[in-house]
Amino acid sequence: MNHFTYVDSPIGRLKLEADGRALTALHLRPAAGEGVEDAHAGPLPAAVRQLAEYFAGTRRAFDLPLAPRGTPFQESVWRALMEIPFGATASYGEIARRVAKPGAARAVGLANNRNPIAIIVPCHRVIGADGSLTGYGGGLPMKRWLLEHEGLR
Repeated sequence: MNHFTYVDSPIGRLKLEADGRALTALHLRPAAGEGVEDAHAGPLPAAVRQLAEYFAGTRRAFDLPLAPRGTPFQESVWRALMEIPFGATASYGEIARRVAKPGAARAVGLANNRNPIAIIVPCHRVIGADGSLTGYGGGLPMKRWLLEHEGLR
């Protein structure tokens, strides 16, 4: 059964979803969803706490069971995103090389766009090859805020 809860944050209201064992989604622009609202289900209490610590500036890495669902390629990209440390960025091309698909920067961008667990799987840390901020599901101002929160200008 899918459970969810909402979290108010400096970047707006977020929706967390879990399947009872692992976090399955973090929506930046939540819509009404299916499932049972239960902030005490599975990893949701830990996720709420860790997000609060992240936004307070006391947490740099998340330690949660995650179960994003995607294609094998998407999942390889999301694993690579998890290796980008707090306060750092990587280009789409760099991520493509990390997943052994050096010519697949555009496909990395598409996988990045499908990341179901934003912030925790840090797709906001991926930038253009020239250092520019490029698309983000929550919008570029949100991406800029997250990067500045992590100490990047």
